[in-house]
Parts: sequence; structure tokens; C-alpha cells
Amino acid sequence: MTNKLNYMTNILKISLTAIIALLIIACGSGAKEKKGKTGDLKVKLEKLKKEKNSLDAEIRKLEDEIAKADPQSAQQARKLISVDTLRVKDFQHYIELQGKIDAEGIAYVAPSGQGGVIKAIYVKAGQRVGKGQLILKLDNAMAMQAVVAAQQQTGVLKARLAQAQTVYERYQSLWKQNIGAEIQVINAKADVDALQSQLNAAQAQVRMAQEQSNQANVYAQMSGMIDEMNVRVGEYFSPQSAAMPGSGIRIVNNTNLKMVTEVPENYIGRVKKGDKVEVVVPESGKTSFSSVISMVGSSISPTSRGFMTEAKLPSDPLLKPNQTATMKILDYESKGTITVPVNVVQVDEKGKYVYVVEKTGDKLVARKRVVDVGEAYNGFMEIKNGLKGGDVIITEGYQTVYDGQAVTTGK
Repeated sequence: MTNKLNYMTNILKISLTAIIALLIIACGSGAKEKKGKTGDLKVKLEKLKKEKNSLDAEIRKLEDEIAKADPQSAQQARKLISVDTLRVKDFQHYIELQGKIDAEGIAYVAPSGQGGVIKAIYVKAGQRVGKGQLILKLDNAMAMQAVVAAQQQTGVLKARLAQAQTVYERYQSLWKQNIGAEIQVINAKADVDALQSQLNAAQAQVRMAQEQSNQANVYAQMSGMIDEMNVRVGEYFSPQSAAMPGSGIRIVNNTNLKMVTEVPENYIGRVKKGDKVEVVVPESGKTSFSSVISMVGSSISPTSRGFMTEAKLPSDPLLKPNQTATMKILDYESKGTITVPVNVVQVDEKGKYVYVVEKTGDKLVARKRVVDVGEAYNGFMEIKNGLKGGDVIITEGYQTVYDGQAVTTGK
């Protein structure tokens, strides 16, 4: 009896395989035939589907009869699978992008004037400096000469002005006594006014010369650490040379760091200011740094077709400017949902489906479950409809089972 049932089962399986092969050939050739034959092919397809369903039912009936006639053989025929029980949990989807760490506080030290030859340097690389601290001094010998000359000129004019003031006061006193001529008083007053104007100009010249001399002192424009020191005594130092890469003095303030990355324009509707991010810096030895997007660029780069985003980072000695990092932008989140491994989701003409395990009597059977999927991230896919917490899905062996097939987990 058992041999006969096994023989019939094999015949039915061979017939089913042949029917499916004919179906595939019919569908493939039908796509190449004329439009007028489409209706006939659809009718034939429906007929084959009905025959397949009938054969599936017959196979299940025979398997039940085999199980009753030979329980040991039926147990061996069950498909060995692996399963997992679904649990309700939160699901998050991230956009992962490569970028770098940058510092908001980076300043290049430069002289405020035309520059000059470096006379003395008061700091060194790696030293922490404060805003306004003297960094270096330029040669200001000529500027000091100009200061001395302007001061001397001022002294001469002060003496002449004092003399002219005395003459004016005397002429004015005599004129009040009706002695002398009024024109003498007027000319004396004009001399005083002219000398006062010359003195004012000379004093302005002194201030200008002193300011030019003071420009030889180069100060730190911000607090931080000397990150680069590429100058030496005797070299010419100017605003132009200070701005050249590798030839100036750079101060970095690591207390204000940020992560900078470029987001492709196809994410323009999914990334906005205030979105949560996780910044991963492998060299730091830490899992990640939590932050939010603090800036979203307002334009698209014509070359890379992306827009810039920034997220502030905490002060940490393990974080350095220009360090490579990964920004994970949280663009989607679902509370209390079902997720399954991406690979267990299969597709047929009706849509996406997975196989679950149900208990029928004293045996386990595989059941095809149609599902509606959502986002996928990190190897898992969100299931919006079709599954619930507590369902048992097939995680291994799902490729070779069919709806209603007896299965076993080997336990």
C-alpha cells in the first residue's frame, strides 16, 4: 500500500512539474505572439492554475493517507526547517552617508598691515593660546623711525605755536589800550590758527606712525591650540603668505566641532533641520555620537548633485578636524511594528509573501502568508500588514516549501 501511494505521489509531482514547465513556455512564447492570442493564453493559464490547485489538493490528500498508513515514513517526509517567533518592536530607518569632522573655530594668524620680516616668535606648535595673545613680532625699525620723526615734528610745532600764542596775546593787549594797529592782531591770530592746524596734522601723523609700528605685533584672533606653525624668524610674513596652505599659523578650537556631509538630492524631501542623527567615528572607540541636523544647505551642487548638511558634535579629545566619519540620518521611524529578515520575503504574481508555520492536529505545516511591506534597513524589512506578534515564520528552508507542506524543526 505504501509503495503504491509513493508511486502515485511521484507521478503527481512529475505531472505538476511538467505542467509548470508548460506554463512557463506558454507564457514566454505568448509574449512574442500576436495580441489576438492573449485572451486564449489567459484562459489556458487559468485552466492550468485550477489543475495545479487540484493537484496540490490531491498531493496533500495522499500525504495524509501516507501519514495514516505509515506514520514513520510520513515523519521522514516532513521538510526540515528553521523558524523564529515574531515580536513587536520599534523600527528605524537611517540614511547613511560618509563625511568629515570640521571645526567651527579655525583661524589663520595674519598681520593686520602689509607684513614684514619676522623678528621674534612667542608660541610653538601644540601650545594653547588665548584670544589677543601675542603670537609673533615683525621688524618695525622703519616704522619706529617714522614715529620718532613725527614726534619731533610735533615738538617743533608745539614750540612755534606757543610762541605765536604769546605774540598774539601781546598784540591783543596793546590793541585794547589803543596802541598799535588792528591788522597786527588779526595776523597774529591767523598765525596761531595755522600753527594749530599744522600741530593737529602732525599729531595725527604720530598716531598713524604708532599704529603702523604696532602692526608689527601679531595677535591671536581666537582662543585655541596652535595646530600648524610654518613660520621662522627671518622670513617675510604677510597676509598673502599667511593664507597659503602649509606656510602660515593655524589655530583650531576643538570645543566647537561639527559633522559635515553632502546628501544626494533624491533625499531632499526626507532630510530637514532638526532630524536626529548618529555620528559614527570608528577611530574614537565609541559606538556613536547623538546629535541633530543643525544646518541644511539651500542649494544643490551642480557637480555632485547634492546639498550640504551639518550636525554639531560634543567636545571630545578623540575627535579631530578632517577626521572621516559616517552620519546616520533618522528619516523614518515606526513604533510597535513587525519586522522580518529581508531574505525571507518572496515575490510572486500576487505580490510579496512569507511562509509561516501553523499547527494542524499533531503536525506542523507551512502556510503562505501575503504581506504588505514598508521600509528595509540593516537586513530587516518592516511588515505593515499580514503578520502579527507571536507568528512563527520560516527562516531557513523557505525556498523549497509549499503551502500546506508538512514541516519539522527537528526538535
